[in-house]
Amino acid sequence: MPTRREFVKASTAAALWAVGCRKKTSANRVVKIGYVGPFSGSLAAFTEPDAFVLGRIRRAIAGGLVINGQLHPVEIIGKDSRSDPNRAAEVASELIQRSNVDILVTAHTPETVSPVSDQAEINEVPCVTTDAPWQPYFFGRGGKADEGFDWTYHFFWGADQLVDVYTNMWDTVETNRVVGALWGNDNDGNAFGDPVTGFPPVFAARGFKLVDSGRFQLDINDFSSQIGAFKRANVEILTGVLPPPGFATFWSQAAQQGFRPKVVTIAKALLFPAAVESIGPRGDKLTTEVWWSPHHPFRSTLTGQNAAELCADYMRETAKPWTPPLGFKHALFDVAIDVLKRVKDIDSPESIIEAVRATNTSTVVGQVAWRGKPVRNVCTTPLVGGQWVRGEDGRYSLKIVNNKHAEEIPVETGLQPIDYSGA
Repeated sequence: MPTRREFVKASTAAALWAVGCRKKTSANRVVKIGYVGPFSGSLAAFTEPDAFVLGRIRRAIAGGLVINGQLHPVEIIGKDSRSDPNRAAEVASELIQRSNVDILVTAHTPETVSPVSDQAEINEVPCVTTDAPWQPYFFGRGGKADEGFDWTYHFFWGADQLVDVYTNMWDTVETNRVVGALWGNDNDGNAFGDPVTGFPPVFAARGFKLVDSGRFQLDINDFSSQIGAFKRANVEILTGVLPPPGFATFWSQAAQQGFRPKVVTIAKALLFPAAVESIGPRGDKLTTEVWWSPHHPFRSTLTGQNAAELCADYMRETAKPWTPPLGFKHALFDVAIDVLKRVKDIDSPESIIEAVRATNTSTVVGQVAWRGKPVRNVCTTPLVGGQWVRGEDGRYSLKIVNNKHAEEIPVETGLQPIDYSGA
């Protein structure tokens, strides 16, 4: 199937007619932002803040944007990936080919971000993404450190930061330094478990012994073999990357089979309060990475709000606890709007991508600027470690317990080992 650009180039007459039409309407034509998110399916928890964030963004740009001296109304067109990579690619193509969006944005795990980015790259459409570790996003799409991509840019933390946060937390608790790993057969699991570029070499360098249970399908419902291997190796630290249902199944079976690690640090599954609360009392003292929180000292250029103010408004208006995707979703549109404001020719994808590359803007998750490090298309954001603490009312709060590589974000308390005395 021809790309949008190839289709336009196929007919000189059609191309000239299209250019003439654009020139006549460019002063007031609608500028379109295409957004793909997992509104339904297994990843839907990531989009819980969407209605709140998109409402805020739409109000902020209700009067339109002045782009190179001309006022343009802006439309945000959302499409549901249904938490399916194939569907994500399909709707991204629809936004490009049928809706003729000027810029694509997307977020929430490599299963969403990568297929959308691939469609943007193929069709030469500017694309900004977040909320996926950068290594699966970049190398998983065939990126090369010395080349990179032309049309797709990403901001988030990476597996290298994640392993630093994990080991920094573990160093503060007395253990036998034996780590059991639950890495599934998906983009994240394969990236984290890679023997060269993943966690294993870092664990070894930091003096931790790794017990890797091997790759497995994420929909399995029997973790007996993994639990048995961890018990035989006397694992006292458990790590992994799992969706919430998968970890809930594992943790229930671990209790039944008497596996009691001192520290449990799981990516993805422990991001959301609802997922931890569903575990009940055994969610207490579980640990995870903290991408963003009310304590992050950053402010939005678009709205002027800082992280604490955004969280307070969200909790007051929705009666729901804040979650890390709230900040990154807001930052994603912060960046997209900032890009559009700086475009010299809104009818030129090349002009838009030039504005993307020149980005240097403040968001509630930190400064976003693509400066070629760690690779051309990636800007990293700060990451700290957190622990879920259960209150007397049974509600959980996520406390920051380690900030060794992001000292601008304050620590709230120290890491505590899991207490099984009441189990």
